[in-house]
Parts: sequence; C-alpha cells; structure tokens
Amino acid sequence: MIGYLIGKIISSKPTKILLDVNGVGYLVNISINTFEKISGKDFASLFIHTSVKEDSITLFGFSTETEKEMFELLISVNGIGPKIALSILSGIRTDDLKRAIQSSDISRIVAVPGIGKKTAERLVLELGTKVSNIAAGDATEISYSIKNEAVAALGTLGYNSKTAETVVREILRENPDCTLEELIKKALGFLNK
Repeated sequence: MIGYLIGKIISSKPTKILLDVNGVGYLVNISINTFEKISGKDFASLFIHTSVKEDSITLFGFSTETEKEMFELLISVNGIGPKIALSILSGIRTDDLKRAIQSSDISRIVAVPGIGKKTAERLVLELGTKVSNIAAGDATEISYSIKNEAVAALGTLGYNSKTAETVVREILRENPDCTLEELIKKALGFLNK
C-alpha cells in the first residue's frame, strides 16, 4: 500500500494532482483544502490513502495526516464512499468538521454541498466519540463561533458560503484577535474588490 508520496507537481486541478515521483506519475485525488495548500508550489508531499477495488486502484492525497485520518473515519460510515468523503473535506475544514460532529451541529454539516440531514445525523451518531482521537490540524486556534457568525452574516448578505468561509479563514489566520465587526468589515472589503 502507498502511504506517502513526495514529488514534483506535473499538473494540478482542484480535485486531482499528477505527481512525478522518481519518474513515475501518480494521479492522486485531493480535496480543495489540500489543493489550496499546494497551489503555486513546484513540489508536494501528500499523505496517501490507497483504495483497492477489484477493477481499480485509486489514490487519495492529503496535505496533513489529520485530514487523512478524518477521511478514513468518514469512509468507515455506512453509505459514505471515498468520493463523498472527499467532497465533505472539500466543503469544510477538518477542525470545523470535528467540532461540528462533537457538538452535534447538524446545520453546519448540512451546509456542505451534497450532504443531507440524514447523512449528517449518521455522521454525528457514528463518529461522535471517534473524532476526539483526531489531533488539532492547525497550531493557531481560530474562534469557531466568531468564524461561523461572520460566515452566516455574509451568507445573509448574499455571498457564497464557501467563498465567505475561505475569506474569513484567511483573515482570521492573519488577525486571530479580530472582533466580529472587524472581521465582517475586512471580509466585505475583500469580497467587494
């Protein structure tokens, strides 16, 4: 089984990357969050989950071991395959998903495109205690409630929730002590450029 790859990026798209590892090209499925972390780089190192079926071998790559662990937990849930799990991780960061599952925040999970209420409830029920074993992904702790409030406010103003979440996350990464008002003002300034 392939567990880790490091190599030169030949081509990359938001959901796939072609990685040259010592002259062998590996096509790896990735989440949008992983794509954001590796875009603009010449080389990438990815933690790999290898999915073997009788008619195919598929690689799924992640920029952090935490994201890979969450992916493997997601595919352990009945009815969630690798493509749906990758879609979930593309729509929500690992730390946010962990918090949403632990706090039974069904509405946050349902906000991920392609996830219905029953699937969200199944995630909370089956993974509620298991996600506590996943380590925190980022060293910087981002205020979950302020971020959610800012994204909700921007959504109310008509902005796309995924775009709003990405902008808010970047602002909080640079200014972790931002108040809610400052955060919304900065996000609006960025979104209205």
